[in-house]
Amino acid sequence: LCSIRSKHVENAAIINIKERQVCATTFGFNVPPENALNLIYAFCKNLLKVRRGGLWFKDKHYKCVHVDEHSIYLQNLIVVKTKTFILVATYKAGMYPSVCMEAVEKLAGWTQNHCTSTALPREPPFSCASDMIPAHACNSSSDGSVRA
Repeated sequence: LCSIRSKHVENAAIINIKERQVCATTFGFNVPPENALNLIYAFCKNLLKVRRGGLWFKDKHYKCVHVDEHSIYLQNLIVVKTKTFILVATYKAGMYPSVCMEAVEKLAGWTQNHCTSTALPREPPFSCASDMIPAHACNSSSDGSVRA
């Protein structure tokens, strides 16, 4: 998923918005159901809170760098929304955030153009399918950030 093999993304997941669940992740990257739901709700109702206070994801706080209606860029975490999916990717020290963002945005664009239902096609146009395995309410913390 998203150039994992090329070392631009550490871990990634795809969340189906309509089904409100994780439908694919990189091996070993577990996204708890409550985190998936809270990322969906972050786009629906909490963008201002995310911008001001950052976001909690998998018990870790991420400081916000940029937010708009289609993307949330945090330090070491990229979240991109399409009509059908939310794509989540992490990157670590030594990886370039801009390259990670580009990889996630590219996959988001591809899913937007090739996924007409809630199911993911078997093979995207780049080598990431083998890196994937198939896979409640939003809570604000006391510091003003959003818990995913």
